[in-house]
Amino acid sequence: MNKDFVLIDEQSAKDLQSYLSRAKRLDPDGLVRLRAYGNVLAAYVAPLFSGSLLDGGLTVIGLRTTELAAEAEVDRLVAISAVLDRLARVLESGTSDFRIDVPEAGQRAAWAGISPPRSGWVTGGVIEEKELTALARAGIQEVADTLPTSVGGPIAARIRGEIWGRGIESDTRIPTGAAFVAAGLGFMTENEQVSIYFAENWVRLSTEFGHVIAREAARVA
Repeated sequence: MNKDFVLIDEQSAKDLQSYLSRAKRLDPDGLVRLRAYGNVLAAYVAPLFSGSLLDGGLTVIGLRTTELAAEAEVDRLVAISAVLDRLARVLESGTSDFRIDVPEAGQRAAWAGISPPRSGWVTGGVIEEKELTALARAGIQEVADTLPTSVGGPIAARIRGEIWGRGIESDTRIPTGAAFVAAGLGFMTENEQVSIYFAENWVRLSTEFGHVIAREAARVA
């Protein structure tokens, strides 16, 4: 495994910085799984997770890929803040070598052990950006209205899980949390049509800026 990876240019470094900054706003103590094989870096985050390796709880993962200047092999789960610190130092240095050291202190999180399908995805059509954005805003408002500021811990997590885990419509497999993460990570542009894919019990929303991979919503009887 490599101890670092090299981004192709300043814009790539800024794009990764923007993505991880958004992920950190959604989850201030969040982690990122950095996986590099060949000339591609995949950065996974999990802004919404209340499940485990054994159950089907809410799981919404963000994924952005970045081209590398040199082949690398990396697979480590680290604090988002640690990667942001390294990106900031490189960008502020004025260097033309966008080499990012991988933080040595690895972390653990149940979501990093979950493996969505790598193949077998079938198209499920498209959904309008404005619809996903409206759903995300409505969910945020519902969370705010439902949860008093004094409520925290397991109760708050359960309520958020119920809100973000239900389908965007009664008969859909897309959880509302997927809309929240797609909007929060900045994956959508105004009036865009977002592609939908399904595989097994997973759903994926894809744009040119990234992917949201989520366990499908619980079906309503």
